[in-house]
Amino acid sequence: MTASTGQSVPTIIIALDLPTQDAAESFLSRWPREKRPFLKVGMQLFYATGPAWVARLKERGYPVFLDLKLHDIPHTVYHAVKSVANLGVDMLTLHVGGGVSMMAAAREAAEASGAGTMRLVGVTQLTSTDRRTMNEEIGIPGTVGDCVRRYAGLAAQAGLHGVVCSGWEVPMVKQAMREASVEGIAVVPGIRPQGVASDDQKRVMTPEQAVQNGADYLVVGRAVLRADDPVRAYEQIQQDITKARRI
Repeated sequence: MTASTGQSVPTIIIALDLPTQDAAESFLSRWPREKRPFLKVGMQLFYATGPAWVARLKERGYPVFLDLKLHDIPHTVYHAVKSVANLGVDMLTLHVGGGVSMMAAAREAAEASGAGTMRLVGVTQLTSTDRRTMNEEIGIPGTVGDCVRRYAGLAAQAGLHGVVCSGWEVPMVKQAMREASVEGIAVVPGIRPQGVASDDQKRVMTPEQAVQNGADYLVVGRAVLRADDPVRAYEQIQQDITKARRI
């Protein structure tokens, strides 16, 4: 499948999957002052640094994707989203498995907080989940694709801006959201350039493949974090996806 001619070049998000604030600041110090890449702060780093550091990232001009995967009763998620909205982050995750009422509560909280630019995206199935895990351990029947497609429709129904899914599932996710009259975004983790190990991820994809499938955001962690020259690794991925966009 080739990318639509109307699709812009996807945005790269660097996953700051690091254990401490010092480690994160050391990584960011390797970037030129004029570069402010889109950063993903996940649970590990958020729990280590707290919300104040995330707010300072925003003050310094970094776009921030806060990947907390909220999943609780609607009332609790509503107030959690109101708290996050005060940080000024650009994107926030919650689990679609929490249900439509929970997701709708998150959207209502964002709107009530005036966080109109914060995109709420629903996590469908983690890229570490395969069919055996989903069927035998989580207890959801069918294929992973079946579940992801259904969850994308639920996220659209709840008024979210899009979903998180593997690159393999982007076309079906976009179709499911369109059927719900939503032109939603697809945020794709599990991105592995050629030659980079999959590690604990199962449903991975190269940046070029994800672009051709229609991904809007590519979340890249280890390929940049572990590189000898992370800025060069990031720029190479940018070049690769720009080329893929022209195919």
